Amino acid sequence: MAGSLQHKVILVTGGGSGIGRATAQLMAKEGAKVMIADYVPEGAERTVKLIKDAGGEANCFAADISVTRQVEAMVAKTVETYGRLDGAFNNAGIEGKMGADTATAGEENFDRTIAINLKGVWLCMKYEIPQMLRHGGGAIVNTASIAGLVGFEGNSAYNASKHGVIGLTKTAALEYAQKNIRVNCVCPGVINTPMVARIVDTGQMRESDLTIGEPIGRMGQPQEIGAGVVWLLSEAASFVTGHSLVIDGGWVAR
Repeated sequence: MAGSLQHKVILVTGGGSGIGRATAQLMAKEGAKVMIADYVPEGAERTVKLIKDAGGEANCFAADISVTRQVEAMVAKTVETYGRLDGAFNNAGIEGKMGADTATAGEENFDRTIAINLKGVWLCMKYEIPQMLRHGGGAIVNTASIAGLVGFEGNSAYNASKHGVIGLTKTAALEYAQKNIRVNCVCPGVINTPMVARIVDTGQMRESDLTIGEPIGRMGQPQEIGAGVVWLLSEAASFVTGHSLVIDGGWVAR
């Protein structure tokens, strides 16, 4: 796919670590100019350095995607910096607190998880789509999860948020199918990221519990998700919209 994103301007949220960082690096390798957004500025700055050290082009912006004015400013800064917006990877998300059943889970955790994982994706598309329309179209990839396709006990907020992302993706895909904007999502399985490390380190789940469901026998790597995202954003996927691309080592095939 060498050069598959040549001259494209792409915004990546949650680009300061994990899947976001790995994907941003792949995008830059494919010729994209990448705006890295993250709640943690240091992480975004590190991703920018990695891209520039490899000969790519990137900038960063600190933003909480659950806050309207910050999302609006993030998109505006991308256009101000590069003149347009051709693609977006709405990837930022949190795992929230896991382990409590639906009837005992905390309201604050539910609200925060939905605000970032679901409302945040909606806000991003709300401000990204008008910019894409101004320049003739574009492509969007949202990060859902296998938790958007199947249930996981003790994980109601996260599950609800990721099921919602798939619904948002399908709806936007239909709304803009004839306006040259494609909208898809990826559904990662268990991926070797700081988020998964936190779940294990805090005792919410054991690593063996996470990997036992992977028929392929291991966790996925962030760049394996990134490869799918890059394809969905490229012209190679020009007839793909409203799709949930499962990249999970076979988890949901059981």
